Amino acid sequence: MNFSIIAALVVVLAVAPRGAEAASLVRRDAQSELDKITKLINDMSVGLTNATQEVVEKIKTLEMSNTALTYMDDSRSHIQPLVDKVQAEAAKLQEQVKPFVSDIEEQIRPVMENFQTQVKPLADTMVKIFQQLMDQTKALPAPQ
Repeated sequence: MNFSIIAALVVVLAVAPRGAEAASLVRRDAQSELDKITKLINDMSVGLTNATQEVVEKIKTLEMSNTALTYMDDSRSHIQPLVDKVQAEAAKLQEQVKPFVSDIEEQIRPVMENFQTQVKPLADTMVKIFQQLMDQTKALPAPQ
C-alpha cells in the first residue's frame, strides 16, 4: 500500500508542474485573446466615431446648403420686383432715346462718308508706298 501511495504521489507531483504550466499557458492565451478582443473593440469604436463625425459633417454641409438656397430664394423674391422696375424703366428710356440716336446717326453719316472719301486715297497711297518699300527691301543684296 505504501508503494501505491508513493506511486500516486510521484504521479501527482509529475502532473502538478505541467498542470501549473498548462494553467499558465491558458492564462497567457486568455490574456492574448483578451488583448485581441480589446484592440478589436477599440478599432471598432474609432471607426464608428470617425463614421459618425463624417455623417455629422455631411449633415452640417447639407444644412448649410439648404440655408444658402433658402437665403438665395428669399433674396431673389425681394430683388425681383426691383429688377422688373429697372427693366421697365430701361425699356422706356430706350424708346425715348431712339429718336435722338437716329438724329445723331443721320447727322454723322454724311460727315463719316466725307471723311472716308478723303482718307481712302491717302490710305491707298500709303499702302502703295509700303509695298514699294517691301519690294525694294527684298531687292537689296544679302549682307556678307
